[in-house]
Amino acid sequence: MLKPLQNQEGLNKLSAQIKSQSVVECRFPQSSEITEVIAVYPQVSAVSCEVSSGRVNYSGKLVLTIVYCDEEGKLCRMQKGAEFSHFADDDTLAPAQSGVCTLTCDKTTVKREGSSFVIAAIISADINVYARAERSYISGAEGAYVRTESVSLASAVCFSGESEVEDDFDADSVVDVLIPCAKAVVLSCVCGTGEVEAGGEIYLSLFAMRQQSPICLERIIPFKCVIPCDDASAGRRAAARAEICDLNVTANVNEDRGKCQINFVCNLSLSGWFADEHSAEVAVDAFSDTNEVVVTRSEELLPRCVDVKVYSERVSGLAATKSKLTYDCKFLAAALPRAECAFNEQSGCVEGAVNTVLIYEQNGEIKSTDVNLPFTVALSGVAEQGQRVFEDVAVCGVSVRLKAEGEAEAEATLKICATVCDEKSVNYITAMEEGEEVEVNDCAVSVFLPAAGDGLWDIAKKLKKSPEEVKACNAELEFPLTGKERILVYRGKKAQ
Repeated sequence: MLKPLQNQEGLNKLSAQIKSQSVVECRFPQSSEITEVIAVYPQVSAVSCEVSSGRVNYSGKLVLTIVYCDEEGKLCRMQKGAEFSHFADDDTLAPAQSGVCTLTCDKTTVKREGSSFVIAAIISADINVYARAERSYISGAEGAYVRTESVSLASAVCFSGESEVEDDFDADSVVDVLIPCAKAVVLSCVCGTGEVEAGGEIYLSLFAMRQQSPICLERIIPFKCVIPCDDASAGRRAAARAEICDLNVTANVNEDRGKCQINFVCNLSLSGWFADEHSAEVAVDAFSDTNEVVVTRSEELLPRCVDVKVYSERVSGLAATKSKLTYDCKFLAAALPRAECAFNEQSGCVEGAVNTVLIYEQNGEIKSTDVNLPFTVALSGVAEQGQRVFEDVAVCGVSVRLKAEGEAEAEATLKICATVCDEKSVNYITAMEEGEEVEVNDCAVSVFLPAAGDGLWDIAKKLKKSPEEVKACNAELEFPLTGKERILVYRGKKAQ
């Protein structure tokens, strides 16, 4: 009688990946001093993410900072925030699941409505939904010959935490900071015993005033964060993203010395995952010499982070501009740099564009235009076949110059963090039961003609004999077979 040895264990796995978009609007009262909006900087962060039946509800916070020209041609700033909530539907969602939401602002538009300015921001949400599940596998059986293999089984472990980053530095002759723009990139993330340590850099770009002229200052600020996690084991690699929740930059000006001390404070929210792996003996095949064995199989994909690679690349070329730039334009600053890109698995390249706001002077007036620099960067040796790459890109600095009437050239330095993950396929038997009886061969001796490539287990299964018995009767055979061998099977007769 067939008695399989059943094993069961719980696991956490990625069950859904959802993308959603929403539009958030902020209304700025129109001041009589505002003649033109020069730049808009959106800072968005996630607040909550809850999963219910067929729906995920998420909320966030948007802070919009604008720089405008007043009637005297001076640059001034104004800031306003808004909280918002949105949802995305998916039939597979259930209340017991948990969601991790990352928000980004794709685009902002400015329009006038009556006596107000209305700024609309398109917010994109990337939501990963995790669910608890049960894994069942057979590790052996009585009444059957079972072939087992040692495989790695895994469960996804999610972690999150917050960290505060501070920095102080001097800026010569700066009299005011109009807009601070920052991007945080995690460059390394490894597990320790009971904790996850993430480290990276914040790329800070300050749209500021030096005397009466706008400038852009760049600074790289390192950070390190230790996140408690009970399931973390030393040496495991993890994948993580950092999001700036709150950003505060103050400038203390000493006019007598011509110095300005910049104080930078931001709150980081970090979230990520790693694969909690363990080895297990699982049944991959089975047969019996008395009955057919009917098996049920399961194929499982085990995602895991295998490497994090960091690249620094310089990109340049012709750039597209919204406004036509002529020789009477005096370029002042390239502010609010950011990159939009995606990894192309077929070419092994990161493809996208650097976007910045060019501040320039024309006919004595301060103006601005959006600049778009497309780029393609090949990441040498980033991944092997079958692996996936998740990129995170920051812009360290941008410069723009006029190549010809109406043609602009731009140059930028990119910091690219490529998180490499693979999905190993594991196939195992989850259930087995007895089938029809096997027809008994009464011949004293049988000659079996094998196929090329057959191994000892393949031959034993075809002959309905144990691998040890086949080997004992044919000790001279070397596996895998070439197909030219002849296998003898002896069947003894019992005395009546």
